Amino acid sequence: MATATSFKGTGADIDLPDAPQSNAEQPTGHDDGQTKRILGIIPNFRAVSADVQLPPQSVKEKFITATQDSFDYSSILLPAVVAAYSQATNATPEFHQGAAGYGRYFWHSYADQADENYFVEFIGPVLFRQDSRYYTLGKGGFLKRTEYSLGRVFITRNDEGKEVFNASEIIGAGAAAGISNLYYPSRERTFGNTADKWGQSVGIDAATFMFKEFWPDIHHHIFHSH
Repeated sequence: MATATSFKGTGADIDLPDAPQSNAEQPTGHDDGQTKRILGIIPNFRAVSADVQLPPQSVKEKFITATQDSFDYSSILLPAVVAAYSQATNATPEFHQGAAGYGRYFWHSYADQADENYFVEFIGPVLFRQDSRYYTLGKGGFLKRTEYSLGRVFITRNDEGKEVFNASEIIGAGAAAGISNLYYPSRERTFGNTADKWGQSVGIDAATFMFKEFWPDIHHHIFHSH
């Protein structure tokens, strides 16, 4: 659920209020790479175009990645959808229905998203020395690229560029699910509910990776096909 920024030097100054250039927007030799936003709205700063080689992320860059995904103007979209679904299914009866109930579902969903972003994209990558960016495969058939993208929740690159178990995603999402119990009603703080949030977070990230993988193809078809 997040986004990353590229910098060409360790001493580069960064202005948080401005949207930095994406790592994915570095030249790739063609115009079919990742764009900074999907459909001009959804943040896509963390996606890296196929065949692009980048230096390791600094701690500062990992922090900015999580912050952009948590406080970008479009960061309300997913929590709004999750809140509507949760209210429709009466997931937390203590929140009740109506506009006030939706407000409770929404801010809890937003807090869940921010927690997960910081654990998966900042705290985990710093502790485990892993890269929080999504590196597009961009080659092979649909099934191969789908398997690759969904598998990125379990496999990622470390700061040395080697493929390793994605502890940042799996452990980070679990930690975020546990932390969320602090602001949910006490009767909802069960192992089952925590496991559901954990699984939901990992599942959403897997679907997001798949969409990122095929976004350059979709973008090219929509905007460059004749």
